[in-house]
Amino acid sequence: MSTEAVPTDDLGKANDVLAEWAARSAADSDALVERLAGMGYDVRGKSEEEIAEVLKHPPAKPGADPAP
Repeated sequence: MSTEAVPTDDLGKANDVLAEWAARSAADSDALVERLAGMGYDVRGKSEEEIAEVLKHPPAKPGADPAP
């Protein structure tokens, strides 16, 4: 058997890193917060850490815009 890692082995880790990066960006961008909310992520009024946690999971209501 090959000892090479399968690319999907690190998918969860990559998603977490991307969620944290997006959260840092959203913390300084009302426009990005609104865009993420429009995609169904409940990120309005949340801290950077809270946004990162929300983004690590599928949107609550895909394609729905949660009330402010």
